[in-house]
Amino acid sequence: MGMDMVEGQLQIQLKTKQKQYAVPDIPYSIAANVTTEELNTLVNTLLQEADSCHKGVEFDFLAVGEFLRLNLGDHLKQLGISFEDVIDIEYVERFPSPEPQDCLIHDDWVSAVKCRDDWILTGCYDSTVNIWTAKGEHKLTISGHSSPIKAVSWISLNAELGVFVSASQDQTVMMWGWNIARNTAECLCVCRGHERGIDCVDVSENIQKMATGSWDTMLKVWSAVPNESGADAGTAKKARVDQGATRTPILTLQGHKEAISAVQWVDNETILTGSWDHTMKLWDLSLEGLKSEIVGNKSFFDVHFSKLSGLIITCSADKNLRLYDPRGSKGATHTIQNTYLGHSQWVQTVHWSSTEEHLFISGGYDNQVKLWDMRSPKAPLYDLSGHEEKVMDCDWSNPKYMVSGGADNTVRIFKSKKVVRS
Repeated sequence: MGMDMVEGQLQIQLKTKQKQYAVPDIPYSIAANVTTEELNTLVNTLLQEADSCHKGVEFDFLAVGEFLRLNLGDHLKQLGISFEDVIDIEYVERFPSPEPQDCLIHDDWVSAVKCRDDWILTGCYDSTVNIWTAKGEHKLTISGHSSPIKAVSWISLNAELGVFVSASQDQTVMMWGWNIARNTAECLCVCRGHERGIDCVDVSENIQKMATGSWDTMLKVWSAVPNESGADAGTAKKARVDQGATRTPILTLQGHKEAISAVQWVDNETILTGSWDHTMKLWDLSLEGLKSEIVGNKSFFDVHFSKLSGLIITCSADKNLRLYDPRGSKGATHTIQNTYLGHSQWVQTVHWSSTEEHLFISGGYDNQVKLWDMRSPKAPLYDLSGHEEKVMDCDWSNPKYMVSGGADNTVRIFKSKKVVRS
């Protein structure tokens, strides 16, 4: 085989896990400088030959586990792969470009967003909590806090009643009951115990408990049950008059040295926290203590664990996102699995998709929300543009909507066009 042959040609084998798009399992000889577009043409031509009814599909191509974003030869050179071997290329149907929906206008910075079904909860720097429909209709403004809201979370939601919590720089978490028919909200209780502003809150899957992280460096666990047992109708009525009874923490966990910026229930007994002290910690509630810790080299602004992959995506005081596997063996360093480059300023917020195991979104001080595939570290799949100021929070709890809040006083909604196949 002459040198020019090696330089100019490659042998590839095309594989896919999506059986309906499988092509013959034989080596194809192609030019080394082939691009994603040309590979798309090749696969669609092969599918067309096998089935004249085939309609063109856009694919992304994985070579050595990474999406092709350069031509194939350059991609392989960067990864140090020999051109002599047959190269396995996996292809997957490309995730469609999300569609911009409404922009929800607030009176101040939007620092907290959470979707549940077709409702969006937002927390604002004017100390209010707001409820919106995913179609962009404003339902209710709720006042009660005396400082900016930093985090919101749903506890439960049915046709009659929504129960949710808001965490504020005023050092309290308030639990609210929203009567949907009457469209009124009342404070069910006020959680007191933190000595500095509260930055994050999350509710356990069994909706029995919630966890909060604060600038006082403490992780606190509280009951999330709206009507605590032992309260008879009389006390419940009295509590309403006081604008909610006071609730104290069940458990305080100490160990972080600086502000806790993120908190998440991994399961009903395990909590993940991220902190400005350069560490992530996993806490075991059955032991009431620390289970393991992951040390980074910068403050963590946000961390999010994927229930689908078991991996953690993080953002820090730099422009990069990092992927960690928390299952490092005891004492082993948790190596960074991958680094994602694309933001031009600090990244403030990250959130995994709840249905697509490879996908997550991020929002940064560069006014950008980006949609990523963890197999594409060099570039995001899409830029979800629109914010005119820094992005403060993002959420993708509802697979249909990617939602972000920013310092331009707006919430931006992008709709996923992905058809979920059973």
